[in-house]
Amino acid sequence: MALQCGIVGLPNVGKSTLFNCLSNAKAQAANFPFCTIEPNVGVITVPDLRINKLAEFVKPNRIVPTTIEIVDIAGLVKGASQGEGLGNQFLANIRETDAIIHVLRCFEDDNIIHVDGSVNPLRDKDVIDTELQLRDLDSIDKKLQKVARAAKTGDKDASKTELVLNRFKQHLEQGLNARTMPAEEEDLKQVEDLCLLTLKPVMYVCNVDEASVVSGNQFVEKVKEAVKTENAQVIIISAAIEADIAQLESFEDRNAFLNDLGLEESGVAKLIGAAYKLLNLITYFTAGVQEVRAWTIQRGWKAPQAAGVIHTDFERGFIKAEVIHYADYVQFGSESACREAGKLSMEGKEYIVQDGDVMHFKFNV
Repeated sequence: MALQCGIVGLPNVGKSTLFNCLSNAKAQAANFPFCTIEPNVGVITVPDLRINKLAEFVKPNRIVPTTIEIVDIAGLVKGASQGEGLGNQFLANIRETDAIIHVLRCFEDDNIIHVDGSVNPLRDKDVIDTELQLRDLDSIDKKLQKVARAAKTGDKDASKTELVLNRFKQHLEQGLNARTMPAEEEDLKQVEDLCLLTLKPVMYVCNVDEASVVSGNQFVEKVKEAVKTENAQVIIISAAIEADIAQLESFEDRNAFLNDLGLEESGVAKLIGAAYKLLNLITYFTAGVQEVRAWTIQRGWKAPQAAGVIHTDFERGFIKAEVIHYADYVQFGSESACREAGKLSMEGKEYIVQDGDVMHFKFNV
């Protein structure tokens, strides 16, 4: 399943620098390339050392990691909801994404002028939020006009939908994002077709200076406090450091650079890992001589659903799945050794796939 995240942020907050770092394969772990679909979209493979470890044992002809698409939502400025700049085009791009990566400037630098004259990540957040909220209100109003007419005729379903839409409208009119409104699953289904922008999962990326990259600063603390009700991810990245990493030639040099800064992984890797957590995703693997491949699924999916991401026939004709947990595979070193040790299990349709499972599916169509 393709995962797509849109990067938003005001000018001069470090959004473009971060996107450009993503576009440089050197910023990633070994064998994790990046390619461009179109000028503002990049596809980057997900850093996951487990796939390399499996490949050491299997020695496949090729390794196929899973991928994530990053969309640079440029031109999102004050007035975008009314079509200012390239507002309509880029708000439409956000609508297509699974999650929003909101870059906030959390550093002082006299050489980089802020569009509003001073560094204030909460003000910047409000500017973007307001534009997205206004677009959501427009979407809700258009649907309300249709639903209200049906409700007046006595249509019970329309009346129910009208009630939910008005609840979301009142919430948004208070300057609050739709994701913060308490809503039942049934309520969310009523607005599913609208693809509300402020209902999407969001990750706030605090772009800091080098001195703050490990533990953050006062700006980061203010962001964390402001978004604590949004169930949002907040991560700390220094786009300047990521740009420096991108200039280093070898994987070893990049690791040494990170170690010197007291970092265990690059900001880019941290960002992608946070995106997976935000969207409640996990990875399972298939491992054979032809290829070792990573597959992305939703946490909680059962074996037939997981099989379906390979091919719909696998789900339709699912019989069973052979499963080896990743830790067991690493401990015993091969499928045959796991089988002999009793670490390969046969699972049926109700098996819930675990992160890192190595799987082989039996099916018949």
